[in-house]
Amino acid sequence: MNVEDLLGNPEEQKGPEESPLISLKKDIEFYKETLQEVAIEIMAEGISTQPIFVAHQHEVALGEIILDRNELGTDWTIQASTFEEFVEKGIIQAAKKEAFLHHYKSAHDYICLFVVVPEGANFVYFPYNI
Repeated sequence: MNVEDLLGNPEEQKGPEESPLISLKKDIEFYKETLQEVAIEIMAEGISTQPIFVAHQHEVALGEIILDRNELGTDWTIQASTFEEFVEKGIIQAAKKEAFLHHYKSAHDYICLFVVVPEGANFVYFPYNI
């Protein structure tokens, strides 16, 4: 799934009904070089071949904060995690591991985001080069 799939048609979104994912797209554009560097570092150090970034606007006990919205004056905080941590914490069920890996896009080309909003959470892939 791409960010655009979750955003819908931004021209149809107005005022307080505007999707928070519009601000996420803006922040990811701002953060993407840093996220790519962190993903490459996670893979190069052998921590994981499947880095996952957690995007949220509140507290989430998953991964480590790498970009704090309060410090940077942005809307979203980003934390770095891995496929392995998601399995260990039961977010990705053991029975669904293979299906997740089958759909996981190249970490060299895409940011794998786990987007947490009050309504729930979902995985989104955002290309580094748009």
